[in-house]
This record gives sequence, structure tokens and C-alpha cells, in this order.
Amino acid sequence: MTLTCLLPAAGASSRMRGGDKLMELVEGMPCLALMATRAQSAGMDILVTVPSLDHPRAVALRTKDFHVLGVANATEGMAASLRSGSSAVHPDSDGIMILPPDMPALETEDLIALVKVFEGNQTRIVRATTEDGVPGHPVIFPRQLLSEFAKLSGDRGAAKIVKNHQQSVVCVKLKGDRARLDLDTPEAWAKWRASLL
Repeated sequence: MTLTCLLPAAGASSRMRGGDKLMELVEGMPCLALMATRAQSAGMDILVTVPSLDHPRAVALRTKDFHVLGVANATEGMAASLRSGSSAVHPDSDGIMILPPDMPALETEDLIALVKVFEGNQTRIVRATTEDGVPGHPVIFPRQLLSEFAKLSGDRGAAKIVKNHQQSVVCVKLKGDRARLDLDTPEAWAKWRASLL
């Protein structure tokens, strides 16, 4: 089985008040590079969408074996990244994992857990939840649903695709709230870092 992991990283990071959440250092490297490395360690091909190929995010990924894709209309929102990324998935890939790169609480072992479930359910959507069962990320979509990404618009992500195929969703519980913990403000980053002490 071959699986592609898409990290949508073309957003403006507007809630960081001038900072870039994806360039925040975690374990000595930009968060974006760390999350892509974790996904690669889980056995997936890596595809990262960025605002442009000369953006600092793209530069931070150049020493790695990642496919980095510039998104010309990135200001539209999440859908632009998902449309561009899904259209670039290799024909041999059995599906695509959408991994928001601002979720550093997600470990390689979490990604592997989802991949293993997908291996036995390759026509189903596999979605991470919190320990209490609240739906979150990442989410794996089977290859037959990739054509639906072309219809996405705005900043809502792929929630509509999940809703349209709710009956086929397989949930995987992850430890604590890591499936929902995205860090998109300075306060969220400070709180998360304090929790690690």
C-alpha cells in the first residue's frame, strides 16, 4: 500500500499577529518540517503546499525529500491547498492523509496507527478523534474520493467530503486531545509549551 500525506501549509498564519506558526521551532526545527518528517517516518510520501516556492516555509523543507508545491491562489483559504495537493497525488497512491502542520502534539506513532487502520479499510475514510471521541485530525481519504477535492472552495477544508460519506468513516482514538490541538495563536503556542515542562 502507498499513501500520500498532504500538509496544507499555504495559509497566511493570520492569527499569529505577525509571526508564522509553521516556522515556530519544535525539537530544534520549524514545526512544518517536523510534522513532515514525522509523516515520512510513518511510511508516507510527503506533499506540502506552500504560498510560493521562495517562501521561508518552502526553504525550510529543501534539505528533505519532500514534494513542495506552490499554491498561486493560497489567499482563498484551505480549499486552494487541498485542491492543488490532491491533484498532485501520485497515480499509484491508495489514498491521502490530510495532516494540518500546526498540530505538533501528533506523534509519528499516532500517524502510524491511522495508516494501519486504513490498510484494512482502503475504501473508507479513516479519521482521528480525541480520547473522548471528538472528531479531529488527521483524516485519510481513499483514492476514489480524490476527485471530490476539486469541488472544494473557501476555508472549510474537506469537512463537506467527510459529511457526504459519513457512513463510511472509521474513527481512531488518539491519546488525550492531540487530535484537536492546533496551535494558531501565540497564546496557544505558549500554553502548549508550558504543558511540556
